[in-house]
Amino acid sequence: MALLPRDHQTKADIYGAIRWPLRLTRWGMVAEQATRAFWPLWSIIFVVLGLLMLGLQDMVATEWVWAAGAAFGLAALWALVRGARQFHWPARDEALQRLDGTLRGNPIQAALDQQAIGTDDPASGAVWLAHQKRMRDRLKKAKAAEPDLRVAKADPYALRYVAVLTLSVALLFGSFMRVQSVTSMGAGGPDLAQGPTWEGWMEPPRYTRLPSIYLNDIIAPSLDVPEGAQITLRMYGEVGALTVTEDVSGRPIPEDGMLETAQEFEVVRSGALTIDGPGGRIWQIALIPDASPTVARDGEIEVSYEGESEIPFAATDDHGVVGGMARFELVLADVDRRYGRSIDPEQRPVLEVPLSMPISGSRADFTEMLVANFSLHPWANLPVRLELEVEDARGQKGYSEPEVLNLPGRRFFDPVAAAVIEQRQALLWNRVNAADSALILRAITHRSDALFRKPEHAQQLRDILKEMEQYASLGLTDEQQDDLAQRMWDLALELEEGDLQDALERLQRAQERLAEAMKNGASDQEIAELMQELREATDDYLRQLAQQQRQQAEQNPEMQQQGDPQSMMEMSQNDLQEMMDRIQELMEQGRMAEAMEALEQLQQMMENMQVTEGQGQGGQSPGEQAMEGLSETLRDQQGLSDEAFRDLQEQFNPGQGQRGEQQGQQGDGQQQQGQGQQQGEGQGEGEQQGAGEQQGADGQGGDGQSLEDSLADRQQALRNELNRQRRNLPGQGTEQGDAAADALRRAEEAMDGAEEALRDGELADAIGRQSEAMEALREGLRNLGEALAQQQQQNQGQQGMAEGGDPSQQRDPLGRNAGTTGQVGTDEGLLQGEDVYRRARELLDELRRRSGDADRPTAELEYLERLLDRF
Repeated sequence: MALLPRDHQTKADIYGAIRWPLRLTRWGMVAEQATRAFWPLWSIIFVVLGLLMLGLQDMVATEWVWAAGAAFGLAALWALVRGARQFHWPARDEALQRLDGTLRGNPIQAALDQQAIGTDDPASGAVWLAHQKRMRDRLKKAKAAEPDLRVAKADPYALRYVAVLTLSVALLFGSFMRVQSVTSMGAGGPDLAQGPTWEGWMEPPRYTRLPSIYLNDIIAPSLDVPEGAQITLRMYGEVGALTVTEDVSGRPIPEDGMLETAQEFEVVRSGALTIDGPGGRIWQIALIPDASPTVARDGEIEVSYEGESEIPFAATDDHGVVGGMARFELVLADVDRRYGRSIDPEQRPVLEVPLSMPISGSRADFTEMLVANFSLHPWANLPVRLELEVEDARGQKGYSEPEVLNLPGRRFFDPVAAAVIEQRQALLWNRVNAADSALILRAITHRSDALFRKPEHAQQLRDILKEMEQYASLGLTDEQQDDLAQRMWDLALELEEGDLQDALERLQRAQERLAEAMKNGASDQEIAELMQELREATDDYLRQLAQQQRQQAEQNPEMQQQGDPQSMMEMSQNDLQEMMDRIQELMEQGRMAEAMEALEQLQQMMENMQVTEGQGQGGQSPGEQAMEGLSETLRDQQGLSDEAFRDLQEQFNPGQGQRGEQQGQQGDGQQQQGQGQQQGEGQGEGEQQGAGEQQGADGQGGDGQSLEDSLADRQQALRNELNRQRRNLPGQGTEQGDAAADALRRAEEAMDGAEEALRDGELADAIGRQSEAMEALREGLRNLGEALAQQQQQNQGQQGMAEGGDPSQQRDPLGRNAGTTGQVGTDEGLLQGEDVYRRARELLDELRRRSGDADRPTAELEYLERLLDRF
């Protein structure tokens, strides 16, 4: 075997070490050249292939297809010539240089070099050999250079990505079968030789979210098609070789069938679809009907104090509702046509309000609330015909049953404000009433000193009156009518809401009316109504007082530090409610002297009250007030249910009700001790005895009223109180807040059923409904507590805490919440079972058993002894 010279042997070794990296680098350079040279060509090919797969050639005339084909053909030829000119096959030396550039120190070139000087010097030769060895070691780490396939500079508009996107869409939604249809265009197409063919697609409406179906793949004789689906058919080959017969679209079909080569029709009914001819098919089309949407009002309409109404409605549709409208039309026949409405009203369009749709989730079956304030509308508080309308994606509409109701609006209780609003509505009813309204308003302003609390209110009314009389003589324009109506509305708001002094006057009037009722021996129903009026007036006064002090604190921050804390008596909303409950209880028991004394104490405290902000200073947030009010309602409902149960026992087992009543007195005394009310047993027994004497042995309540009716009246008052609390419930809009509102709504419905059962004498049914109400109240309290806890977490760090932390987060010895006011006891409903007294005895027995176990720790035994001493 012939031996190679040393330098050839050296090069062979070097090239052998980098053979594959060099080869891959060269192939990468070939890919670079091909990509940069031919990217226009493959972009054109991708676009043409994508358009053919999508069937664009079947949607336009043949001439356009030929014109586009010629244009794409010329573009492809240009791209091919351009690519051929720009393409350069990389040489081996170029690949070697590219690979050598990726290695540190260019080891390939260094390994191929020869020593130029110092060949006769042994030391210099040794250094050269060491350098050569180090370079060859680096060759072992050689890797192929990555190709640079970027052509952004050559394609600044990214046309290549448009081509890739077109092909991707065609692969997803098109078919390679459609490409062959282009060969059938023209007289010499292959379809003439192969025979007639066809293609078909069924495309459901988009709102059904169903996929399209390629009919050529459907072998089954039946096909379920949603209503409104679009069927597209394409016939290729000799005209007339394939005909279409169908009765699903409702269009007229000739006896010999449809001969058009391209057909599109909509499925509107069940029937048969037949393609006659070679390779034809027949399908029995079963129509899936698209049902019309339905809508109905769901629940009672609620109107807030400010006049904002909530109209619940429920809507359904098989594919989802897309929109809706509520229409209000004046029912002229039901309107009281006296006074300012004796003449015909001005023509006004039907009031239309869009229905709110769910933002997320399914719209196939949902319940929503139409929230709007119609107080400013001329038809406010007048009979209107309400009709709800919803529409689905197909355009079908569903309507609710028309119903006549009063258009919800704000009510005004101040006499002067109500008179101004009445004349405002007369002016909006017909501007011809301007002269008569001005005359009535002038009569009101005649004794302004006695009617208006502030002189500026009387002056505002005089200004409105002056302009109204001036406009009435010349004829009111639309702008003048609207301006006067708005000014009269603003004045009525000021007269109705007033200020702190007005709220105090309303509170004093409510107290005076209640005092007169005590003196005159009012019935339980009248007392309940007057107490409700007093509660509302108290809440209004506290709200006005807090608002005034908040404004004063903002204007003068030093006022927060004024006052002697030692001389100030702190009271919570819960304390006020307990005092009013105590007054009502005393009146119902006939102890009017004590009730009068308690009412005078309440009146003095309200007049000298100062509201403080913050949880640690006796003030409360709206959420805490709601929690305490609901807790009190739950306790009242529990007491009412206990009385009904004792009455039921007395009916079937005479004498058992009194023993149960004594146990109830003991349980009530323990509960009062747990709440820190410090009432003695003798007092509790006296109250129960007084109640028993009032009811009498014959089961009659006060004023000859039956026992069931008395309980029903109290149940009604309790339901009204819950309705008021539910309207002012905080946390609305959140998931827990809405759940709490729903639970309280169910509690109110159960209370209503209990009231009806009590009036019918069905005590067993009433107790069952009362249990449902208590369970719903407990659920509402839990949900409201979760909503307030989330709100507190969101606002953490923004609201100051009193020293010692949040009282609502503190725990008593049993691990329960200490209550929203920090008082000893809890607002939680602890008595979840029906047999309350048995459960209490079991708890006491368990405490005694554990306290007698000497093996328990000393701290635990002392704790148990404290509990036994207390309870």
